[in-house]
Amino acid sequence: MKKTTKKVTTPSSEIQTLMQLKPVLEKEIDGIGMGVMPDGSAYLTARGLARMCGIDHTLVLDLANNWSAAQFKPRGMKIANLLQDQGYEANSLFVSVEFNGSAHHAFPDQVCMAVLEYYAFDSGAQIQQTVKEHALRNYRLLARSSLRAFIYTQVGYDPTHKIPNIWKEFHDRVSLNYNNVPDGYFSIFKEIADMVVTMIQGGVPVNEKTVPDISVGIMWSKFWKASNLASEHGERVKYDHNYPDYFPQALSNPQECCAYPETALGVFRKWMRDSYFPVNFPSYLTTQTKKHALPPSVATLAIDAVNSKRLDSRATVKS
Repeated sequence: MKKTTKKVTTPSSEIQTLMQLKPVLEKEIDGIGMGVMPDGSAYLTARGLARMCGIDHTLVLDLANNWSAAQFKPRGMKIANLLQDQGYEANSLFVSVEFNGSAHHAFPDQVCMAVLEYYAFDSGAQIQQTVKEHALRNYRLLARSSLRAFIYTQVGYDPTHKIPNIWKEFHDRVSLNYNNVPDGYFSIFKEIADMVVTMIQGGVPVNEKTVPDISVGIMWSKFWKASNLASEHGERVKYDHNYPDYFPQALSNPQECCAYPETALGVFRKWMRDSYFPVNFPSYLTTQTKKHALPPSVATLAIDAVNSKRLDSRATVKS
């Protein structure tokens, strides 16, 4: 019995939600545009899908933009049946996305495999044999694993989220500098880790553009010298701090930083509480905003996140 195409509609609210998604990763590998959405779904761009099939991208765009009518024509009916077999229920073949300022079509992996299978096996005599062979070769390649796994591998996406992207920069710096500080001394980077964690939890990107330990280190150094703390606690020592190789600062690795005597740790924490957080921290974020390293809304978010954490800590101590 010949399979019939079932047109499935998707609520407008769901479509709107899809339209608002932005990819977390996108790359072009050998001319094939591909990416991953925040929910982990993988996709090819129109040109990427066309290149996989060996056809002109205008054929893909024409099919997608006119899908409401095309799904009832010979080519569309075959593709719709393949989609139905995969349980694909959206009433559009693509999602409109924006990446790095460019808008384009994102075709989910289910759609891509259906279109690729059509050109490999079901396309008629009017399709050139070279196109069918090209599509068949790629279909077999992807069928051995999956299109989603292929895209994950190509763009460097970790579906298990062992280290979420928002934590990666900080995590990598901690790993690189885990045991660099000499015994008997403390480093600014390790000592303000709780502040950095609070910022990240509050949605603040802590990356190569926002390096709060530099701000803390500069202000603490000024306080250290002005208060002549070396006479009481001993001199500072130098140690090597390294940035991950994808940071621009890594070009001058290792960075020479100061480690301070542990006997001054209490003074440092009191200075952070009484001076840095209420005065220097807002000033640092204002400077980052002016440099366009942070939007004003994120700077406000950072201040609120850190202040909220400090208030919670004080409340816990009093109780």
